[in-house]
Amino acid sequence: MQYDVYPNPSPRMKDIYPFVVDVQSDLLGGLPTRLVMPLSVPQLPATKVPGKLCPTISVLGKKFALMSFQAAPLDKKLLKKKSDSAKAQASEIIAALDAVVSGV
Repeated sequence: MQYDVYPNPSPRMKDIYPFVVDVQSDLLGGLPTRLVMPLSVPQLPATKVPGKLCPTISVLGKKFALMSFQAAPLDKKLLKKKSDSAKAQASEIIAALDAVVSGV
């Protein structure tokens, strides 16, 4: 469901991005994929990016940076067990996605 947080199913990338946030509208639930944004440990990336583009998201009591500019589709079958919800931070997530699309 939208704003649910899942463990990153990619064995290759889960050390850098331990979680992904499902940002796709539930109205598109019939599609085989979900649009997700990875969450990184806060010190990544090494280069400075605007805070609006990479807001801090709390997951299981820890802080992660939302990598909105790395949003990608993921087969929804890979999103198995929800770890947390970022619904309380929906406005920051939407603003980050808007920053990617509009540059504002």
